[in-house]
Amino acid sequence: MNKPLCWGLLGTSFISGVMVEAIRQEGRSKIKAVAGRNAERLNDFASQHQITATFTDYDALITDPDIDIIYIALPNHCHTDYVIKAAQAGKAILCEKSLSVDLPSTMAALSAVRKAEVFFAEGLMYLNHPLVAALLRQLDSGIIGQVQSVHASYTAAISQFTNPGSKGALFNLGCYPLSLLYRVLQHQGLLTEKPPQMQGFGRIGVDGNIVESNVALTFDHKVQVQLHTAEDYGLRHQFELLGSKGYLRCDSNPWLPGNNSRLVIAEYEQPERVIDVSADGDGFLYQVRNVIDAIEHGQLQLNHPAADLNDSTQIMALLSQWHETISDELR
Repeated sequence: MNKPLCWGLLGTSFISGVMVEAIRQEGRSKIKAVAGRNAERLNDFASQHQITATFTDYDALITDPDIDIIYIALPNHCHTDYVIKAAQAGKAILCEKSLSVDLPSTMAALSAVRKAEVFFAEGLMYLNHPLVAALLRQLDSGIIGQVQSVHASYTAAISQFTNPGSKGALFNLGCYPLSLLYRVLQHQGLLTEKPPQMQGFGRIGVDGNIVESNVALTFDHKVQVQLHTAEDYGLRHQFELLGSKGYLRCDSNPWLPGNNSRLVIAEYEQPERVIDVSADGDGFLYQVRNVIDAIEHGQLQLNHPAADLNDSTQIMALLSQWHETISDELR
């Protein structure tokens, strides 16, 4: 019988605890160790989650020969260095979103992954959930025609927990509506190499980063998009697609899907139809399941509709363009 794959966790934040539960619920792999710089917080986390091996040195965990998969849950701006180190150590890698805070750092991280020929996935966990596959199937059915307009917003009260180095709401929350926009347009063949036109505005928070932003995008195929994000409001979600024949919206939170999720779809001026999507659990469970499946089958990245290496690059290019557009406007 093959030995179960073993995880090493970098970081002791809330999201690491969520991942612990997902790994244990999935059941085919084990958590070997966790690393954190604050010894008291590290010991509390390890005790709470019954993890026996702890490290205050991230590099020591990465090079531990008993670790197969490195989960990177550090602030966004720290991701690149540890993706590179984990790749050079020959480890499989799951790195939390956003992969970095700019395109050059993302390119450097993924270059190291490709050179080392190790498994890599960015933690856009919701893309692994059956809800996203169901949404794409509805688009493929043609019921709403060709996507012509997208309206999306995601807000949550997280500003008090964020690290200033992570550059604010766009990289902490805006990555969710933007990545789902990307997946929809890419799936429909509506993306070209030409970057979209962007116009927008934003608001600076107490840490000097963008805490809220609206942006309008126009893609080469004339798809009109409005995105909004903020990290000092309560939890709210919106994702709606307007097509040439009808519309589709996510009635439940598409970025935190669970056992039961809902889509609403209709042709214009016709009754709405509710599509219930049942699942075994949340996006984190499906992410772990897909990561283990991929590694056991010798794959180096996840399958569509989850994000592969090219998807992570393109999503970061759009995020960086959004950030630069708003930063220029605020100067």
